[in-house]
Amino acid sequence: MWYQVSDANSYLVITGGGIHDIKIVKKAWILPWQKCSKITISPFDFEITLQAMTIEKLNFSLPAVFTIGPDDTLESLTKYAKILTGSTGAHAAHAATSPGRDHVQQIVKGIIEGETRVIVSGMTMEEIFKERQVFKTAVIKNVQSELNQFGLRIYNANVKELQDSNGSEYFKSLSRKAHEGASNQAKVDVANAKMLGNIGEAEKIGRTRQEVSKIDAQTAVLETQRKSEKAQADAQLATTQIKLDMGINLARIQAERQADARDSELQRDVELQRAQTELERRRATDLVHAKIERESAQQKADAKYYAESKNADGLLYKQQQDANARYNATVKDTDAYVYRQQQEAKIDYFRATQQAEAAFIAKQKEAAGMMEMAKAYECMASVLGGPQGLLQYMMLQDNTYEKLALANAKAINGLQPKITVWNTGDNASSSAGGNDAAAPIRNILQSLPPLLSTINDQTGIAPPSWLAKMGAQGAQEGPGDDQALVKAKKEKLVNGGR
Repeated sequence: MWYQVSDANSYLVITGGGIHDIKIVKKAWILPWQKCSKITISPFDFEITLQAMTIEKLNFSLPAVFTIGPDDTLESLTKYAKILTGSTGAHAAHAATSPGRDHVQQIVKGIIEGETRVIVSGMTMEEIFKERQVFKTAVIKNVQSELNQFGLRIYNANVKELQDSNGSEYFKSLSRKAHEGASNQAKVDVANAKMLGNIGEAEKIGRTRQEVSKIDAQTAVLETQRKSEKAQADAQLATTQIKLDMGINLARIQAERQADARDSELQRDVELQRAQTELERRRATDLVHAKIERESAQQKADAKYYAESKNADGLLYKQQQDANARYNATVKDTDAYVYRQQQEAKIDYFRATQQAEAAFIAKQKEAAGMMEMAKAYECMASVLGGPQGLLQYMMLQDNTYEKLALANAKAINGLQPKITVWNTGDNASSSAGGNDAAAPIRNILQSLPPLLSTINDQTGIAPPSWLAKMGAQGAQEGPGDDQALVKAKKEKLVNGGR
């Protein structure tokens, strides 16, 4: 009797007395009449290369890697222990046993090949190639349903790239086709990228011009606003300065008036003291006379003081009114100047804004018009057979051919060419049968006078005098002297006219 404990990735399988079928545990007391073995649940990998045929009768090679192991449930472990495990020897009770891996792989390989062929036979090559995940899921589902009876579980299945079987070039042709398609698509993408680059560059240039125009307009507006703010600040400064000057003038005038009033009061006190002294001096001698003089002096002093006070008040009031008038006039002038500056700033701002908007809209319309004209010319060129057909159509529309013909006609208009026609034939000789041997020389000599006359008329070059006389001599000679005349002319031509 001993105590047996399994590893983390294994279980104890106990059979023998006291156990109805088998017992699967992690640890247990093993009795002498019982047998104990170990099974591991670690999954194992194995690769297969399946030769299959699609519904289109196309053969291909399907490499795959499966990770399979016992499922970690009591029911699955019981199936696995009973079906796929075997005895490890005479001392099986004291050592762990492992299943025959080769045996298990053969079973699994047979199941996978059978189920995969069933699935592939009902699919096309295109479906297998494009719907790889669906194909993989179907294979795993069908294989797992068959492995459940052995207590096995598919932990992972990796279907590799499909390959051509011997004598087949299907995937190779597809790869070549995809490569050519990708190459052609790359050329198209490069052309599209260049087109987009050119369009983007043109758009950026146009956008730059538009932004520059907007910035110039905004700058003009800001400058106008700054000028308006400066004018307002200058007006406020002038108003404040005027107020301070007015307060200083008023304070100075009030101080002068108070000084004058104080001086008057002091003078009055002095006079009163003087009169009181005089009164006390004279009271002893003549009380009544002194009293009359005192009252008289007091009345005079009161009258003088009242008059001077009234004059000072009047002068002060007049100066205050003048200062107020100047202040009001200055304030009104300042308000008018500020209002005028504000109105001018508003007018300049509105003018600059309208000009900037008009220029922007004009540029937009011009660009849109040019784009539409370009599109129209492009359509016309495609209809008329190309740029040459469009050029001929536009020349017909603009009457270019009529204008060229008119220009050519004007170029030769007014020319008066002189055309001379003469006949050197001899009707008499022709009628006689053409037996005159001197006729060719005579014809040449007959053509010289009109030829020389034409040259003289057109160029101003005169012929020699002896040639000019030949016509007159020929006219005097009779028809019978033709032979002698020809001979004489020949001699003159040979001797150079001597």
